[in-house]
Amino acid sequence: MKYVVVLSDGMAGRPLKELGGRTTLEAAHTPNMDMLSNISELGMASMVPEGMAPGSDTANLAVMGYDPKLYYTGRSPLEALSIGVDMEEKDVSFRCNLVTLSEEDCPYEERCILDHSSDEISTEEAAVLIEALKEGIGREGYEFHVGTSYRHLLIEKEGKVIELTPPHDILTKRIGSYLPNDEVLLEMMRKSYDILENHPLNIKRKEKGLKPANSAWFWGAGKKPALTSFEERTGRKGVMISAVDLLKGIAVGAGMDRIIVEGANGGLHTNYEGKAQAAVDAITKGGCDFAYIHVEAPDEMGHQGSIRDKVRAIENVDERVLKVLIDGLNKADIDYRLLLLPDHPTPIEVRTHTNEPVPYLLYDSTCHKEGCIHYNEKSAAQTGNNWTDGFKLLGHLLQEEIC
Repeated sequence: MKYVVVLSDGMAGRPLKELGGRTTLEAAHTPNMDMLSNISELGMASMVPEGMAPGSDTANLAVMGYDPKLYYTGRSPLEALSIGVDMEEKDVSFRCNLVTLSEEDCPYEERCILDHSSDEISTEEAAVLIEALKEGIGREGYEFHVGTSYRHLLIEKEGKVIELTPPHDILTKRIGSYLPNDEVLLEMMRKSYDILENHPLNIKRKEKGLKPANSAWFWGAGKKPALTSFEERTGRKGVMISAVDLLKGIAVGAGMDRIIVEGANGGLHTNYEGKAQAAVDAITKGGCDFAYIHVEAPDEMGHQGSIRDKVRAIENVDERVLKVLIDGLNKADIDYRLLLLPDHPTPIEVRTHTNEPVPYLLYDSTCHKEGCIHYNEKSAAQTGNNWTDGFKLLGHLLQEEIC
């Protein structure tokens, strides 16, 4: 038996009046999800433990079977693993987003966050701006590291973990109440705006109609993580397929292989088919027992507040990931179990993560069940299947209990 998780990040949501009371998942045309839904187990799972922030970090750890209350040390350190940053025990890692702040004539504290991703700036452009920050605000004991797209890192040597606000939680809000109390971090953020506001690269972006990446924003602080081996815990050799450093970092910490798919970028226009085919090849040719396919697009479109694009992202997952995956596995004539779910909701109206339970679909190629006509939040909730400890759902997929 082989095992696959298709993680459609942020896919779940809330009913929208613009969609006649439907969620974006209900409104999307998803014939492949619905086909599996008819012969699969559906239910709801709480992937974010009570009292913890509903981030992709805690939620994806839970989907992979790691209890976030035991294993979570912060988001940024997981990304540091992916980038290859060798953290010391006393180091603290911060996520450094390149964000778009409003540009009216006012003090820094009175500006608003317009975009947490600076129009999903490319890694190549972002690297130029990170280099400018290294030269302009770099100081002893602090190190900048280039990540992917708008997602980068700041390492503080022998620092303290402090609570900071994710920028996607405060879109359109004035930033004054959410700035760090740490004087060094605050001063670095203020100066970052002065350096980036009129940087030649940002001037060119605005000429093209793109948002400028005009400020650093620090958040997601944490210490060096210590995950146990996925293979030792489950007895399965696993592979991670994602364009996002967070997921690749979890894979590094868990001792899983990673596949870098050309053209996969974490945005709406990503290489969906390439991700699915990579999973098929890893399972049928690469000696892997377990593949984790992570697709970021629905979450990003939720943050952008675009109903049309979030629906489109979900439909892309259905047609360009799920269909390619099941066609490839069926053609290989192997037995497999497939778990489809989001990690958390990213509702359009709030443009950030929430901690409601998420709908899951569990398909077994050897044992079809009487399921539901459609895969969505409403259908899954009506089944009565409910995993309050979401991290235990992986054991259900693997048909055994995991320590």
